[in-house]
Amino acid sequence: MGSRVLSLRVDGELLERIRQHAAKRGMSVQDYVVRTLIREDFDERFQSSVDETERLGIWGTATYGMDNS
Repeated sequence: MGSRVLSLRVDGELLERIRQHAAKRGMSVQDYVVRTLIREDFDERFQSSVDETERLGIWGTATYGMDNS
């Protein structure tokens, strides 16, 4: 997958906080922001899957090996 350029304008205080978070993890600001976006995207997709499963009534319906007495 090729890379593209995304330019953002952020508040100075926010950029400093991002720099601090990245430094704590030994990462560049660019790597930290990209990983954060990837993680957020995964979290949203995972939550959508959970919501859809619950909507379909599938979640928690298996009772294999459980004593229901």
